[in-house]
Amino acid sequence: MIEDGTYDVFIVDAIDDDDDRDVVHVTLTILDGANKGDVVALHARGLARESFELFGLPGTLVVRDGVPNLELDE
Repeated sequence: MIEDGTYDVFIVDAIDDDDDRDVVHVTLTILDGANKGDVVALHARGLARESFELFGLPGTLVVRDGVPNLELDE
């Protein structure tokens, strides 16, 4: 996992979880800083969007104490 911090990201893939309809498997790429170009995969819960709506969206990945939190830009 990447270090704690705030990262501008772009969603490159999103797939619904087969077992939990509220979970989406999201793949992000980091857009700037020392981790620019790194790819991060995570499980997101409660995004209130269909997985196909997530493709290409920008967002912010906030990592605190090793725990990632994806915030979508509206």
